[in-house]
Amino acid sequence: MRRQVPGKGKDLRWGLTRLTVVASGLLALLIGLIFGFMLWAINGMRASADARKETRMGIVETERFEQLLVDLETGQRGYVITKQGVFLQPWQAARKAFPSQAREFESHASTPAQKRRAAEITRGIDSYIHDYSVPLVKAAQRGDSAVSSLAATAEGKRLADALRDDFTRYMATERDLLDARADTANANADRAVIAASAGLGVSILLIVGFAVYQSRAIVRPTRRAAAVAKQIADGDLGVRMALTGPAEIGALGASFNTMARSLQESRARTEAARRRLRLLYDTSVSVGTTLDVERTARELVQVVVPQFADFATADLLTPVQGETPQTSASQELQRVAVGGIREDHPFRPVGTRRTPDPSTPYARSLGTRLGHIEADLRTSASWRAGDPEYAGRILDEGVHSLITAPMLSRGDMMGVLSFWRSRQGEPFDEEDVSLAEELAAKGAVAIDNARRYTRERATALTLQRSLLPQRLPEQAAVEVASRYLPTGELGGVGGDWFDVIPLSGTRVALVVGDVVGHGLHAAAAMGRLRTAVRTLADVDLPPDELLTHLDDLVIRLADGEETSEETHDPAAVADLGATCLYAVYDPVSRRCTFATAGHPLPVVLTPDGTAAPVSGHIGPPLGIGGLPFETTELELEPSSVLALYTDGLIESREHDIDRGIAELCRALARPAATLEEACDIVTGALLPERPADDVALLLARTRALSPDQVATWDIAADPSQVERARRLVVDQLDAWGLSEAAFITELVASELVTNAVRHGAPPIRLRVIRDRTLICEVSDGSSTAPHLRRARETDEGGRGLLLVAGLTQSWGTRQTTTGKTIWCEQPLPDF
Repeated sequence: MRRQVPGKGKDLRWGLTRLTVVASGLLALLIGLIFGFMLWAINGMRASADARKETRMGIVETERFEQLLVDLETGQRGYVITKQGVFLQPWQAARKAFPSQAREFESHASTPAQKRRAAEITRGIDSYIHDYSVPLVKAAQRGDSAVSSLAATAEGKRLADALRDDFTRYMATERDLLDARADTANANADRAVIAASAGLGVSILLIVGFAVYQSRAIVRPTRRAAAVAKQIADGDLGVRMALTGPAEIGALGASFNTMARSLQESRARTEAARRRLRLLYDTSVSVGTTLDVERTARELVQVVVPQFADFATADLLTPVQGETPQTSASQELQRVAVGGIREDHPFRPVGTRRTPDPSTPYARSLGTRLGHIEADLRTSASWRAGDPEYAGRILDEGVHSLITAPMLSRGDMMGVLSFWRSRQGEPFDEEDVSLAEELAAKGAVAIDNARRYTRERATALTLQRSLLPQRLPEQAAVEVASRYLPTGELGGVGGDWFDVIPLSGTRVALVVGDVVGHGLHAAAAMGRLRTAVRTLADVDLPPDELLTHLDDLVIRLADGEETSEETHDPAAVADLGATCLYAVYDPVSRRCTFATAGHPLPVVLTPDGTAAPVSGHIGPPLGIGGLPFETTELELEPSSVLALYTDGLIESREHDIDRGIAELCRALARPAATLEEACDIVTGALLPERPADDVALLLARTRALSPDQVATWDIAADPSQVERARRLVVDQLDAWGLSEAAFITELVASELVTNAVRHGAPPIRLRVIRDRTLICEVSDGSSTAPHLRRARETDEGGRGLLLVAGLTQSWGTRQTTTGKTIWCEQPLPDF
């Protein structure tokens, strides 16, 4: 190594620094002076150019203004000589343009002296116009012959020549100014070129001199260091630089050597950090793709193998489905997932339950809520003692290191995630523990989300199914089959519902509806609406009136009128909205009357196998208010199938509603032995494996009562007809073989007909229906509904309806389009 002279490096550094500062200062000063001079010259050039431009504009405006004088003179002279009006047109145009051209002429004067001359010329032309030209033209228009005299013509020529002389002198001055400004601009340009050339030359000389000095004093010694730096930059971190040369180069070489060693260490740490970040990212995107607890656990153990561990196991506290696990260290664990580099692993299988020993890493992780490391399992007595049976198998397979990490989410303990190494020779270290805790935390959040979703979905589904009909009622009007399928999407259970409600006179109400939204709030709102529909159906309202009352109820619910301040939840009713279809089928007349509030119209399958949607008016959804609902009537043949459904059956992301209805018609038209089989065919043809929305389907096959099951008589509004009514009823029951029911039916019919004769209005009609029960109905033209009351001992009346209610199993009244009908039912006699 070459010997260094004491103090030489310091003097060299100081000399280089001082020279660099001086050279840089001189160069900056020179460039500043040159640019300052050039800017001054350029500004002068620009000012000269602007002045020349303004002078040229002044010359142009002067020529235009002089031409205006020529137009005035020639126009007036031609008119005075010829007396023809055509010569006055340029004269009049010149007079009109004079004010604006005069302003333009004066505004473009170059100097104050020129502005004064321009003002004098303007006044002269103005005087020429008003004092000579206008009076001359007017005199010529009056026919004055003096205007053509030599004196008048000579006066005009004298005035015009004087003005032309003024213009000539003005123009000569402007052209002289233009030439002077051009000379000034050329001089400024020459000075700018000279300054730029001189500055460029001096700068080049200074730069060349400084570059030569740098090459000798700095570049050559540094080039050797640059070669080493290039090798380091190319990734050859093993290269080292010989510490020879000047002090600066020696210091630089030492720095390069230190940098190479640091980069080697940083590269190793960066690569490890990159692998860990990549693993955390993969965990975030790969774990929790579904809301299934066990599948989420399997995704978690699969993502860490083999990047971080050779095997991984996930043990969750029990119960984990739908409940919050306890955090006790002695809580039972259930294995839900095992993953590894091979299938034949030595660990306990999935489904195994056990309570960890307090000394094991699992129990310590549960108790302390921290990760625990067993760097060498062969020397860990606590781990081996906790599970001797499987400990030997695990060690025999070459597993040598373990980390247990608690799975914590929102303060709740989910379980323990274990990482095992066998093929990877290096045992786990403390940095691996922090990574394991992060992996376990991410997995715990995904598992907790799945657990909470499972719990809420199960709760909502239980509530939904409990609010739906558990068993469809037996009735004679229709044969029914139904399906309710909750959505398979993350939104959860919705508010779709259906119902079958027996009505008086063997009629039946078929209902299907849909509440907006999903979850517990939608299910609870559905229960309210279904209860309201059943209550209104008991009043036997027509479909349009029933939907009107239901619409009012939804509006009150949305406004919070039906709930107390303590129980009112604005979030639950803020978006409350629903659709509903209410249909009533009468097997006697075979007519179906329905009204819909924003709900899809039903589809009818006729006995010949033809399926088609029903045409009708669709009213506004419930909760709008103020809009009417209209009814639609159909006459259905016996064994027709009426399909009522919610929009989840026909709507899809892949097709529109019209296509869905067409597919529904095709599915209904397929042969099916029973309505249950028809429901399966429809849902299988229209719905995917995981429906995007709730689906409710109600199929009803119509029946019709035969004429010999119904007897109808018109009764005159005369008290004497009551005896005839009793006789007709008794005769009909005898014909049906129901003589045992004659006494009660005769008495009931007598009371109802008497009530209609006394308090009703014609026409009065008596009808008896033999079905599952014996039904007696009396209709009249009055809309006044009777009410049940207790008669006093001294009262002569008021006991009729009380007697009817006591002798029959049920009775009631319903409004009709022509009045009302009072009905009662009694069981058929046992034979």
